[in-house]
Amino acid sequence: MGVRRRGRELALQALYQREITQNPEGPDGTFWAEADTMPETEAFARELVAGVCEHGDRIDALISEAAEHWRLDRLARVDRCVLRLATYEILARPEIPVSVTLNEAIEIARAFGSDDSPAFVNGVLDRVARALGDEVQEEDEP
Repeated sequence: MGVRRRGRELALQALYQREITQNPEGPDGTFWAEADTMPETEAFARELVAGVCEHGDRIDALISEAAEHWRLDRLARVDRCVLRLATYEILARPEIPVSVTLNEAIEIARAFGSDDSPAFVNGVLDRVARALGDEVQEEDEP
């Protein structure tokens, strides 16, 4: 498994723990110590978690808008964490192609979520990516 895939999975687990413990700062040092991963994997995971925590309001607004007929608090925790993680990556990591982010999120949803998670995550993230693409185009227009 690659550094980024493992980092995304570790970040998902950290965000899930954040949801369960209701700690807005994310997991404590014990979580990272027990992760037992390569330093570059942990660094990528920490960056993703920190980004989701820092930009949470914007991320949640994007997801809420894209998840038609679903309230954010009614989404399955795993799905919500996967969506937050991927939305942050789309927002803040332009060097990673959106298609890669979507594919990774779908695979992680398949591994950790329900049978319906991959299709749901795909649909919501597709709408998030289109909305963000529209924002970029609007910014570029004179």
